[in-house]
Amino acid sequence: MIAYLARRLVYMVVTLLAVSVVSFVIVQSAPGDFAEIYAARKAAAGAIISQAEIENLRISLGLDQPLIVQYWRWISNIVLHNNWGMSWEWKRPVGEVIWERMPLTLGIAFSTLFFMYVVSIPVGIYSAVHRYSFGDHAVSIVGYLGLATPNFLLALVLMYLTQKYFGQSVGGLFSPHFQNAPWSWDRFVDMLAHLVVPVVVLGMAGTAFLIRAMRAAVLDELDKMYVLSAKASGLSPMKLLIRYPVRMALNPIASTLGWRLTYVISGAPIVGYVLALPDTGPLFLHSLLNQDMELAGALIFIYCALTIIGTLVSDLLLVALDPRIRLE
Repeated sequence: MIAYLARRLVYMVVTLLAVSVVSFVIVQSAPGDFAEIYAARKAAAGAIISQAEIENLRISLGLDQPLIVQYWRWISNIVLHNNWGMSWEWKRPVGEVIWERMPLTLGIAFSTLFFMYVVSIPVGIYSAVHRYSFGDHAVSIVGYLGLATPNFLLALVLMYLTQKYFGQSVGGLFSPHFQNAPWSWDRFVDMLAHLVVPVVVLGMAGTAFLIRAMRAAVLDELDKMYVLSAKASGLSPMKLLIRYPVRMALNPIASTLGWRLTYVISGAPIVGYVLALPDTGPLFLHSLLNQDMELAGALIFIYCALTIIGTLVSDLLLVALDPRIRLE
């Protein structure tokens, strides 16, 4: 087990280095650079910036150097000095800008994963056991709607419904009267109320997919001979269901944990922007639009690191769930 973990950690480091190259190239592939965007913004505000000033800004930011030099400076500062650089847009260290918002981002992401698996596993089991029943068809209809509805559209619909029928604004993290108030129990409850909609929006499509996957996996196991043999031995239906079909059906569900986390994080920028959440979603989108390479590259790097960690957790869960899987 220790050798397996050590080998996987080495693979993770190599993968992260490859991801850093790809993320850097993607961010730099957009036309123009931060200096040109900054000059265009100043010109729109009525200020006049000469080409020489633009070139001086580009030189001061190191944008005049070859891409390989810019990449090496960026990745070496991260790896060797834990220095994520300066955000050109915010004029602050990237680490400070990100970690101010990362706790909320991680809280929403893991709450969404919890919501997805807690809802999808029992509903998928119920749908499989009661196949072709009214409940099974109702779950299928809701699942298809969840898969077909874009996250941002669902966020807008829920914002409208909660405001119209409940008088509750779900935009932002707090209600207006709690925005600048000191921390209290009422403020904490208000924050939790505002997190319900982002969690449901981000988890709806994933929950619908996992319900269908769980239903299909349980149905596949219910028709196998070992289940019929266990049923003939007099084992109670509930104990039989949990001990054999459900345990085997959890394998494909556990294996999706890594890319489910990717799905949640990739959908967060648009949803966070629509709901005006102070997490890294709007921050990431804003950094891409302004070509703030230091900030955008760091966020992509962190998102990919979370995905790789999620994949490792998926593999370990598979080993724990299915004794037939051997690390060798």
